[in-house]
Amino acid sequence: MKSGPMAPTEMGRAIAAQPAELARLLADSAAVEELAPSLGGRRTFVVGTGTSFHAANQGAYLLRLAGLEALAVAASDTVLWGPAPSADEALVVLSHRGTKRYTSQALARARREGVVAVSIGGIGSGAEIETVEQERSGTFTVSHLGALMRLAQLARILGAGLDLEAVPDAVAGVVEGPSPGVRLPERGLDFVGAGPNQWTAAEGALKVREAAHIFASGYAVEQLLHGPGFALEEHDALISLDGGGPASERLAELSRAIESRGARVHRFASSELGEALSIFPLTAVVQRIALDFATLVGSDPDDVAPPAWKSLEL
Repeated sequence: MKSGPMAPTEMGRAIAAQPAELARLLADSAAVEELAPSLGGRRTFVVGTGTSFHAANQGAYLLRLAGLEALAVAASDTVLWGPAPSADEALVVLSHRGTKRYTSQALARARREGVVAVSIGGIGSGAEIETVEQERSGTFTVSHLGALMRLAQLARILGAGLDLEAVPDAVAGVVEGPSPGVRLPERGLDFVGAGPNQWTAAEGALKVREAAHIFASGYAVEQLLHGPGFALEEHDALISLDGGGPASERLAELSRAIESRGARVHRFASSELGEALSIFPLTAVVQRIALDFATLVGSDPDDVAPPAWKSLEL
């Protein structure tokens, strides 16, 4: 796949806007500073759906770095089955537009029951902590990294040692650089990551499915190792996302084992910011891969919902 500028789509423009938007959010922290103390000392549930569920898992990881007992729960799970926060706990809700059924229900219930609740979402979504202007593409990219930045800001205010000022330049290095150069495999495509980047892998698979309508899966390194990786052979490809950290060598070992079976392995590493913040540039990598594939197959990455979905209340 040739290197060069990203395709002129709303998705491409949103990806390209991310360094500037991240820098803007760093300079606009008043709402985060006001609300962060309300989470202090509380067990915190971080809730979302789809891309926002991936962000919820990474957000819970970041909040744990600040000493909070934080866990991610899918919005539908917390509404229909639990677990759900009690009155002495806290809820952080992530929603790009503030319109998803179960995230809205989780937030409304928390407020009725007197639970400390913080909402993070796009401008105009009604969120207490806003991220970016609403995206025109159905593949959420800049709003996703915007939510991650807000979560990282919360974590830093609560005590996590995070060098967030280095993030915009790290993302710029990805979005302003050449194409990742991943070739579309003949058969299967898997993403794999460790720690917080298992959710970057999940996001990569989701973005490829949304933007290019190509079958892809995302795994944590141990989950891929214990079964699913057996299916990767010469007609398949693996995208390995290495943010450094304690499982980095394990990820390398697995990648070599899969490569020995004939599968093509594409390795992307980002350890300069530390494992916690590697999620920002590595997410930009998988976004670009998804956009490249959409361009290659002629799919419209801005209109992702099939007709049958458009009649559903999401």
